[in-house]
Amino acid sequence: MAVRAVRGATHLSADDADEMREAVVELLSAMLDRNALGTEDLISVFFTATPDLVATFPATAARGLDLGDVPLICAQEIGVTGSMARVVRVMAHVECELPRAQVTHVYLRGAEALRGDLPK
Repeated sequence: MAVRAVRGATHLSADDADEMREAVVELLSAMLDRNALGTEDLISVFFTATPDLVATFPATAARGLDLGDVPLICAQEIGVTGSMARVVRVMAHVECELPRAQVTHVYLRGAEALRGDLPK
């Protein structure tokens, strides 16, 4: 069994705790689904949020997936001039059988623009 990193990001329309919960659960669920993983395959999850998202922690939102025994941590994304606002980024470390080149990274709600190099 290998350890892999699965990346993802989502864009919020506003700094709203309910939208954060919905978007983070949607993103993590898609990351797991598209890589044929379950929550038991998660080792740890690292979240960043742009400086304009302060209504709640992305990790708190992720707890809606019953991740009580998975280490989660949040940090603030650096505020680069001209970068996309209201973005939550995720890097999940997982145990899986997929070769690194076959891991599917997931970008939702307009965050696809952050990674034009990835297949659609």
